[in-house]
Amino acid sequence: MIPLICWGATGQAKVLREAIADSAHEIVALFDNRSIASPFAGVPIYQGVTGLEHWQREYRRETPVCACVAIGGNQGRERLDLQHMLQDRGFVTLTIAHPRAFVARDAIVGAGAQIMALAAVCASARLGEAVLVNTSASVDHDCVLGNGVHIGPGATLAGEVTVEEFAFVGAGAVVLPRLRIGAGAIVGAGAIVTRDVAPGETVTGTPARTHRPTR
Repeated sequence: MIPLICWGATGQAKVLREAIADSAHEIVALFDNRSIASPFAGVPIYQGVTGLEHWQREYRRETPVCACVAIGGNQGRERLDLQHMLQDRGFVTLTIAHPRAFVARDAIVGAGAQIMALAAVCASARLGEAVLVNTSASVDHDCVLGNGVHIGPGATLAGEVTVEEFAFVGAGAVVLPRLRIGAGAIVGAGAIVTRDVAPGETVTGTPARTHRPTR
């Protein structure tokens, strides 16, 4: 058994636990900034960095401990920062691909990326650190995903799409070929993107347009 800790203890943690069920890894502790109950029987949960430091003092096994960050949505910067914090504390970043995901042999997948069940990462795609490709999402050939990007369940990126760091593509969205989604942008669920999206912009609808909240 290879011990694994997980920062984040809600839905994404459940998905990750299922993804590693047939591997040699086993979650031995959970950490979260909130005071919440553990979702897993027999797996303790600790709060914040203080809890992490307490656990490290008490955990005496010599086996290297792996770590993953189970935080999704448009929190890519936080996910990457937590991943680096855990690396700095000596944990080994775990990159996860569900056994029923497809990852092309020439795809490049960065440290801490998580590719979930029935997702596809196709020929010559490049994924940065802490990238999430959720259930049944498709990242087609030659796509480039920056650090901390999250592709939601069932979303489709056609060929040669670039998604810059910390952007979020919502569930069921479609991005047409050779477009660019800027850093920190948000593509709403079900949107069809037919043009480039500027950094920090939020787009929704079909075709996707800038989302302007009503006052």
